[in-house]
Amino acid sequence: MKKQITALALAAMMAAASLAGCSSKPAETSAPETEAAEETAVETKAEETEKAEAENGETEGAAEQSENKGTLVMATNAEFPPYEFHDGGEIVGIDVEIAAAIAAEMGMDFEVEDIAFDSIIPEVQSGKADFGAAGMTVTEDRKQSVDFSDSYATATQVIIVKADNADIASPDDLEGKTIGVQLGTTGDIYASDIADATIEQYNKGFEAVQALTQNKIDAVIIDGEPAKVFVAENEGLKILDEAFTTEEYAICVKKGNTELLDGINAAIASLKESGELQKIVDKYITAE
Repeated sequence: MKKQITALALAAMMAAASLAGCSSKPAETSAPETEAAEETAVETKAEETEKAEAENGETEGAAEQSENKGTLVMATNAEFPPYEFHDGGEIVGIDVEIAAAIAAEMGMDFEVEDIAFDSIIPEVQSGKADFGAAGMTVTEDRKQSVDFSDSYATATQVIIVKADNADIASPDDLEGKTIGVQLGTTGDIYASDIADATIEQYNKGFEAVQALTQNKIDAVIIDGEPAKVFVAENEGLKILDEAFTTEEYAICVKKGNTELLDGINAAIASLKESGELQKIVDKYITAE
């Protein structure tokens, strides 16, 4: 009987030891595995977050860049009909519509800034405006300050005098006379070459014409199309048959901005080819 009890006790002890051994092993190995899994999950989450932030940053940067490049600002002087002038609260004209069509060709919005003519090039140089369009003639002097697009119009500088003026019949007769010009225009530039002439500069073309009607000056040198408008609106004036100069109009951009210049030139070529550019001109300039 004693032997049986001893045998049973020994068997029980062995079973207990066996159970203890089986339960302790998984406990020792499961903790490190869980910690490793948690660390991997944390690292993966951090990588995903970092990637998402980077992508968001790139998206925001691209959006900001797109917003900055989304609008073309044109500097002009809206006192030069029919190229640019005020119609109620709106600035309209040939240059304005051509510039808007160019912006549309380039997939961009468009704004007009009305400033003094002689401030247009400085505004473009400073980057406050993307380009200038104001019946602006390409000259060697201006080429030193800005780059010019391909020409979009041919223009003439003409001479306006009183209808009863018999002393001035051609550009040669301007010698020694008092001549009105708009400040910063090619009329202003070329008038300085007239011998013994007194040059009166005005901020706006119509101010020079007004001075002529008031007999303060002898003649006005100005672009041909605005001259037609001023003469039509002011009785007693005429335009001389002989032009003072012939010149090309173009758009000016900041020197070295080849990306914008190439885009403008491509748009001008497209508008010429489609006939849209001529339609804009014909809208404002008729045979009459």
